Amino acid sequence: MGKELYETNPQAKALFEQANEILGWRITDVMFGGTKEDLTQTKVTQPAVFLESIVRAKIAGASFTPDAVAGHSLGEFTALAAAGALSFEDALRLVSQRAFAMQKACELTESTMAAVLGLDDAVVEQTLKSIDHEIVVPANYNSPGQLVISGSRKGIELAVTRLTEAGAKRVVVLPVGGAFHSPLMQPAQDELEKAINATNFSTPVCPVYQNVHAKAVTEPENIRKNLIAQLTAPVRWTQTVENMLADGITEFIEVGGSGAVLRGLIKRISRDVATDAL
Repeated sequence: MGKELYETNPQAKALFEQANEILGWRITDVMFGGTKEDLTQTKVTQPAVFLESIVRAKIAGASFTPDAVAGHSLGEFTALAAAGALSFEDALRLVSQRAFAMQKACELTESTMAAVLGLDDAVVEQTLKSIDHEIVVPANYNSPGQLVISGSRKGIELAVTRLTEAGAKRVVVLPVGGAFHSPLMQPAQDELEKAINATNFSTPVCPVYQNVHAKAVTEPENIRKNLIAQLTAPVRWTQTVENMLADGITEFIEVGGSGAVLRGLIKRISRDVATDAL
């Protein structure tokens, strides 16, 4: 994970080594040679994903400046750093703190998530409202016909049954240990809020479309407020892409990861846009 970049690009190597110093341990050792179990440790996963993505973004930034940026959940930190709203150092520290805060919140309540396929968003929302005495809410509006829900394990079990009865093609419980982007993340949000409020935010070089409302933002204090709210609010990716399209953006470049996940979602939202990967 990122090893080829480290070995072939001096700028990338410098950023990876800087990350080791910021974190106080060599995350690169795990990224380049760790096992699957090593990579799924709380302190590793989110910083590693952020690090590989932002290194690619910074290298690409030498050749072009984006008209706008957006990131899905954790990816919003990469978007903010790529646009200059957060420094590399501050973004990495916040991502590391976010990972530990989310893990602690996961341990408080038995919870999980599920992907709902082939059902209109409004039907999913209405069905979830019918579930009493359990927390279960929309978490990721990924694309038309693909909405991830989040909640207590009992709430998700009830939702699987009712959404299947409502006509979903499939409802798949995901192999995650917590109810991300739900009210069950409130303890993590409370903890991360202190860190975010102690961090400096700058005016980005381009608009940032943030998860909580899918709108373009450039004012640092609004960026800060939206980032705090992100942990308990749904990721509105469908609406984000729709708003970017409405604002005249027609070419999307995915940075980091396989380079295919978000491009696939964007293609489902609009078949008439160009996509690429870095």
